[in-house]
Amino acid sequence: MNNISKKKAICILSGGMDSTLSSYIAKEDGYEIIAVHFNYGQRTQDRELTAFRNICSDLKIINKYEIDIPFFTQIGASALTDDTIDIPINGVEAGVPITYVPFRNGIFLSITAAIAEKEEASAMYIGVVQEDSSGYPDCTDEFIADMKKAINQGTKEETKIEIKTPLVHLSKAQIVTKALELNVPLEHTWSCYKEEQEACGVCDSCRLRLNGFKIANAVDPIPYKAN
Repeated sequence: MNNISKKKAICILSGGMDSTLSSYIAKEDGYEIIAVHFNYGQRTQDRELTAFRNICSDLKIINKYEIDIPFFTQIGASALTDDTIDIPINGVEAGVPITYVPFRNGIFLSITAAIAEKEEASAMYIGVVQEDSSGYPDCTDEFIADMKKAINQGTKEETKIEIKTPLVHLSKAQIVTKALELNVPLEHTWSCYKEEQEACGVCDSCRLRLNGFKIANAVDPIPYKAN
């Protein structure tokens, strides 16, 4: 490996606001970004892929991976991947919500670790949010720390990978504010769980996003059916 090469980071980029800001922070941190996006049979798969490609274009990312992992639809158990389960629209549920996809971030991080080892990257960025999120168990500091340990135990001795979670303790309002500071093209991002043309404005993800913009005293640039 060329010692004068720019340091590399693999950014897990869904096309949502959080993962997009995380990727822009990686750029600000001085990394050469390699982006990875997962098509896992989610309801808004096509719209998220469009968002991913637009964001990669804005960041001028050339090296990117679009990974298909359709087995999530076989597993089901989530409103995001099982059409027989309705997306909740009555606010954030108590406990782990039905929009949780079983061990999704664990699988994403494992695949990304393989890419990081191949690309000789020293960091992986993931836009998990613990403080003001839906309560997913795979978005916590503890989970990420354990995944980092497992990844570094299960890769080559010379492979040393940091998992960076720059948003984990931020509120949605703080995320909006930071994104605006970094001139993140929020108009390209997509957070809605239900719709692909106009965001529904009533699902868990839309509610959290809209509330973040409201508290930050900013206007969300994407179109909504209801808000």
